[in-house]
Amino acid sequence: MISITIPKPEVTIFKQSAPQQSHISGFTDFHLITREKGGIFMFYNAKDELLFVGKARKLRPRIKKHFEDSVSPMKKHRDEIAKIEVCVVDDPVERDIYETYIINRKKSKYNVDKQFYN
Repeated sequence: MISITIPKPEVTIFKQSAPQQSHISGFTDFHLITREKGGIFMFYNAKDELLFVGKARKLRPRIKKHFEDSVSPMKKHRDEIAKIEVCVVDDPVERDIYETYIINRKKSKYNVDKQFYN
């Protein structure tokens, strides 16, 4: 049996209820997320239910794309996102493993292409 430990988030940002300077769905703390490193990210709703897990070579630009891109699987669900957790994972193989593991272990709602559960 393989034992995988989900990494602890290095950064967690929350949607602000009345953000003064946010043009990205109520999130104002994107500057806390590394721009140059790779890793995994998780979007949660207000009930702390996992909505989506993603991976990226450069975290901040990829996460922002989910709020701007017309082809993102989250485009119809952006308003549901209340919290973003980010884990830096340098190795691309490890990122892929963690992404698939977290999707299935925590039963991510909108990662339908990598789900192995019903």
